[in-house]
Amino acid sequence: ALKGDARREYRGILSLCSPAFLIVGIILYLPVGWLFWLSFLDPENQLTLENYGRLFDKLYIKTFVTTFEVSVIVTGLCILIGYPLAYLLSQLPRRAAALCMITVLLPFWTSLLVRTYAWLVILQRKGLINTYLQEWGLIDAPLRLVHNQTGTVIGMTHIMLPFMILPLYAAMKSISPDYMRAASNCGASPVKAFWQVFFPLSLPGLAAGFTLVFVLCLGFYVTPVLLGGGRVQMWAMRIETNVAVYFNWGAASSLGVALLLVTLVILFFTNKAFNLNRIYGQ
Repeated sequence: ALKGDARREYRGILSLCSPAFLIVGIILYLPVGWLFWLSFLDPENQLTLENYGRLFDKLYIKTFVTTFEVSVIVTGLCILIGYPLAYLLSQLPRRAAALCMITVLLPFWTSLLVRTYAWLVILQRKGLINTYLQEWGLIDAPLRLVHNQTGTVIGMTHIMLPFMILPLYAAMKSISPDYMRAASNCGASPVKAFWQVFFPLSLPGLAAGFTLVFVLCLGFYVTPVLLGGGRVQMWAMRIETNVAVYFNWGAASSLGVALLLVTLVILFFTNKAFNLNRIYGQ
């Protein structure tokens, strides 16, 4: 009788949730399915594998390598900058940490396009940095800080940094100070206690930040277009070119499918390495 009641309750809950599941399924899976279908069509709407064959051309491989190179550099810089900042925020008193957190969240209140143009003004040949460096006599000619990979990395690092700090701060804030005191009572130095106690406990937050930043960098478009000046070709830009210039939805869809599969592979191995389920309490 109890099992029957449980089954009826389960069916009732399922029937109540089915409209929401249907809507979510349509919103999530229908566009992805349509993307897969378009990736197998040529401009004449004939089935073909030519779109996936293009992925092995030198131009696409170069774009793929550039995308991963920029993503790795930006993610590494976000870790180097974001981890100490998150650690500092986690050690501050609650009120001071809240005030400092405003500076981390402030970029979210500003348009991505505005922030990118701000970096364009700062980094260009007659921008603030080159102007002050020349006035102080530190350089004779303007530095090439924009319309190249350097400017792209600087702009993307600034935009991606909050996505690294926030999960790190959440993970560090959940670490009890008693663990560090216990390590000190056992004779560990502050440095040793940090690396053997605090750092391993912060790895789930680091893994979450790494995943967020790296995956978002793979599909970044606005900042590489403006700060890269067309010299830094990333995968999202190639997708836009196939659609806007060549009107080839099949080629663009195949790139989108490949990017989606690469993202899923990264998430799978990150979950295997760091057990991301712990972050969500599962």
